[in-house]
Amino acid sequence: MSPAGSKNAPEAKAREKIDALLAQSGWLVQDREDMNLTASDGIAVREFKLEKGHGFVDYLLFVDGNALGVVEAKPAGYSFTSVEVQAKKYVEGLPASLTAPQKPLPFAYINVIFRRGNRHEKRRYPRRARRTRSAITTMRVKTIAKNSRRPKE
Repeated sequence: MSPAGSKNAPEAKAREKIDALLAQSGWLVQDREDMNLTASDGIAVREFKLEKGHGFVDYLLFVDGNALGVVEAKPAGYSFTSVEVQAKKYVEGLPASLTAPQKPLPFAYINVIFRRGNRHEKRRYPRRARRTRSAITTMRVKTIAKNSRRPKE
């Protein structure tokens, strides 16, 4: 069972916006049922079911067929700390059937959507960041691929 819910739910509307941001950043967005990891260098798979006890992640990111990260989006009002705990659970819950150059996954993006008037604004955490912009706009396929190849410090 998928956690998608109604197409009119706030999560579904936010997902449409996130899909567009991912596409602008070079990701090919796919549904889990239609997943084809050879279709593009960067694939973002919606509502991916993880290992038992780890739930569904909003998006699982693949670069060159390897799982590298997750994207979790939440509306305003969620505690960043609770979302961080959830994201940690997601990066550790990759199914054994998938390949990943590093476990747990090295990238976890959290997008919290703030509502101001009639427009939604996405802020990149941590709040101390100088510029406010969507985390998704900073996660281009080539950037993640390059950063995943860096040696651990």
